[in-house]
Amino acid sequence: MAFFKPERYFKRITDIDVQSDIAALGFTHVLVDVDNTIRSREDGLVPDDVQEWLEEAARAGVTVCLFSNNWHDNVFDLGRQLDLPVVAKAMKPLPYAYFHAKRQVGCPLGTTLAIGDQLLTDICGAHVLGVTAYLVEPLAQKDLRHTVVLRRLERKLMGPLQPE
Repeated sequence: MAFFKPERYFKRITDIDVQSDIAALGFTHVLVDVDNTIRSREDGLVPDDVQEWLEEAARAGVTVCLFSNNWHDNVFDLGRQLDLPVVAKAMKPLPYAYFHAKRQVGCPLGTTLAIGDQLLTDICGAHVLGVTAYLVEPLAQKDLRHTVVLRRLERKLMGPLQPE
């Protein structure tokens, strides 16, 4: 596992096949980043195809937990709307929230997959604990100011890597 390289890289979360890319590989739990992974920063909405993907994961017996650095109540509102557990204020890439998720939803780190749109928070945070991590491109170009700066560094670290 290369620290600054995701195990897989996709255009969007819906390109990850729940059966072959998650369940068949033995992943029982997925920690999914919220902003620009499943919810667009431009309009604050979860696209219909992403909602369908989350439902497909549930039907496949995969436990999905929203896993966000977001400090606002709207992430908890989203969790209630989607009927998913939430670990917010995660402070990724620090490991604390991963242990909190393990306690809250019982996700064993060996069968847990992390999915997010940022290399330096989502992917590196997972790799700190040896968790497999898939990177997706952000749903929207709109980002927080500090995220824009981090994305420039991420592009350099990723080199020529392109989504599958």
